[in-house]
Amino acid sequence: MDRCRSQSLRFGTQVFTETVNKVDFSSTPFKITTDSKTVVADTVVVATGAVAKRLHFSGSDTFWNRGISACAVCDGAAPIFRNKPLAVIGGGDSAMEEANFLTKYGSKVYIIHRRDTFRASKIMQNRALTNPKIEVLWNSVTEEAYGERSLTGLKVRNMVTDEVSDLKVSGLFFAIGHEPATKFLDGQLELDSDGYVLTKPGTTQTSVRGVFAAGDVQDKKYRQAITAAGTGSFSCFVIFVHLQF
Repeated sequence: MDRCRSQSLRFGTQVFTETVNKVDFSSTPFKITTDSKTVVADTVVVATGAVAKRLHFSGSDTFWNRGISACAVCDGAAPIFRNKPLAVIGGGDSAMEEANFLTKYGSKVYIIHRRDTFRASKIMQNRALTNPKIEVLWNSVTEEAYGERSLTGLKVRNMVTDEVSDLKVSGLFFAIGHEPATKFLDGQLELDSDGYVLTKPGTTQTSVRGVFAAGDVQDKKYRQAITAAGTGSFSCFVIFVHLQF
């Protein structure tokens, strides 16, 4: 990414390290406002991404990045997780996928789910439920994470019996979805029911002419670096054509 930044600077890009507070897409040129300045532009690419949702309970912040993560694919192969018992919180396709992935590295994987059924697709459920290294803790919620320098266990409460058990794990992964960074748009672009920017099929064009969206802010299906790069480069090409003609 440093190389990408250097390349853009070499071609004359101005980079402002600012937090955008609001935008005005009601007329051109568009206005993008931060705490210290307002930038005007004929075209805008919204590429603010999406953030993995986290649960907050005792110890969850203390052991964040010290055994607690929201990305098994990113962190699951780390030495601190290898051949250790691990846990995943969630009940959707992402939770099933992450639990199966973690069985490559952990000695055992627990799926902690607050209900007695998964909402994941049947095929993803089957992969998890038939994996001998995966155990499901139904009707359960995590109430505490504990350890010393890193995570060593969880306090898990069964919502049916109200019994709290001690679960010895070295890693906990949240797999409860993502939240797109679109609040600052303040309704000026059309969003779907989950808050992702809607684009015209096969393009990166949003509901406002001249405003494009790229990456995870408009992609809740793949959420991969390669697809983000693809939509980003496509947006730049469209903008180039737009400015030329």
